[in-house]
Amino acid sequence: MQKLRYKTARGGRGAGTGVSLEGERGGLQRFFFSVLATMSLCFSVVAQEHETARLPLPQGQSTLEVHGKITNANADGVAHFDIATLKALPRARLETTTAVTDGVRRFDGFLMRDLLALVGAKGSTISATALNDYVIDFTADEFDRFDVLVAYEMDGQPLLASDKGPLWIVYPRDQHPELQDIRYDYRWVWQLRRLDIR
Repeated sequence: MQKLRYKTARGGRGAGTGVSLEGERGGLQRFFFSVLATMSLCFSVVAQEHETARLPLPQGQSTLEVHGKITNANADGVAHFDIATLKALPRARLETTTAVTDGVRRFDGFLMRDLLALVGAKGSTISATALNDYVIDFTADEFDRFDVLVAYEMDGQPLLASDKGPLWIVYPRDQHPELQDIRYDYRWVWQLRRLDIR
């Protein structure tokens, strides 16, 4: 390690004000620039960790928006999806009865947990909002415990906005007796348009 000598403004040796460095100034400058470069890199890495990653922008009309604590977005911290993008998620199928239709119906769509993974959801509570402004809260662990579907088709036909579409949250109620409780019926949000993660 090189030794740095310093002297006071009056020329005496030792600590004091008006310090002037002697010796290899170039080495000291390189040291300071190295420290500054390292600090700059650290700040850059920390900043990148807090930025949201970019999802592709939807090509068609936005069908679903996801807001709140997400790490992947495509417009000002919000994730917008058109129906084509949603259909590109792994397809899931569920056959079940519902509280508002007759008999067993077949639903096709995607699992809610797959969508939450795609946007990098970090919250513990999820609010779902319908086209008519109906809002209800879910706990995020529900979507880990149950294969909750966001359906865009019923019995092979697209769900329309005039009849519970284009998206309908569907629970596997026939597979889990506890889901036949009326409290879960309120979670079957049809005409889903927005999710808020917090």
